[in-house]
Amino acid sequence: MTEATNEARYDVIAIGNAVVDVIASCEEELIEELELNRGGMTLVDEARADELYGAMPPAREISGGSAANTLAGLSTLGLQCAFIGQVADDQLGKVFRHDMRATGIDFDTPARNGEPATGRVLIFVTPDGERTMNTFLGAGQYLPASALDEELIASASILYLEGYLWDPEEPRRAMRRAIEVAREAGRKIAFTASESFVIDRHGDDFRDMIEAGLIDILFVNESELATLTGEDDFEAGLAAVAGKVPVLVATRSEKGAIAIANGERAEVAAVPIEKVVDTTGAGDQFAAGFLSGHAKAEPLTQCLKRGAIAAAEVISHYGPRPEADMKAMMEERL
Repeated sequence: MTEATNEARYDVIAIGNAVVDVIASCEEELIEELELNRGGMTLVDEARADELYGAMPPAREISGGSAANTLAGLSTLGLQCAFIGQVADDQLGKVFRHDMRATGIDFDTPARNGEPATGRVLIFVTPDGERTMNTFLGAGQYLPASALDEELIASASILYLEGYLWDPEEPRRAMRRAIEVAREAGRKIAFTASESFVIDRHGDDFRDMIEAGLIDILFVNESELATLTGEDDFEAGLAAVAGKVPVLVATRSEKGAIAIANGERAEVAAVPIEKVVDTTGAGDQFAAGFLSGHAKAEPLTQCLKRGAIAAAEVISHYGPRPEADMKAMMEERL
């Protein structure tokens, strides 16, 4: 890609779902009773979202969304960030906007009037820490290309795109335009595949972007890599993609993570913790940790270590965003 022609105002700008997470602990029996996709993410309509909300035990409401969570981690680590996403002009939309700005993230996308409501994710956490997510995208799926601040996109070193938001047509067009703007400005594009079901639906798009050299940093987990490449063998999957993106990052939960960048390979183990409380946001915070190092041109292994530390912090408590002093934690453990 061409070199950036001007100094970046932001380290990372992300486009993603603007949703509020509703998180509740539950027993395995409730997962079966509600016929949920245990450990996965399922898109639901507003009626199903209302039904599941009514069946949830007492819950906590925390602003979420995959890319927004990653920005929250990056901001906590001292990076300058901005977010583009669609909320409705309703109470949850106001909560989301407040939470983003309170975290130090610029978020100025105008709210959408009328229905549907701001999106929400109903998260059921079983005693083993596994999370089962049911997502009502709401207003987020109507992010139009006209809502993009193209000067803002061009002013960020890295444009970070959330695979979940590739599913609805309107934000997909918006993200395609954002890619064009970022490429024209000589910026890097990072993409997180988000979930295997998204690849099942849009894998041809993702593979075309990879082949066309439109993705500079690709984040996948083990199952997403298999779905993307059609290779059940992890190493074969890595080999199928590694030469086509400058930086490939593949996470493997408790087995750690691997990154391959321009032929260099690095691996790290997962950071041990006393108890896994809630795996919500683990991949999001791994991306935040990794990008916090990558933005500073740190060695590949160091970037992976940052990711592992950030992921370990977030799975030790409820919610998808850091609660500890991440800067201090990085200084202590690196």
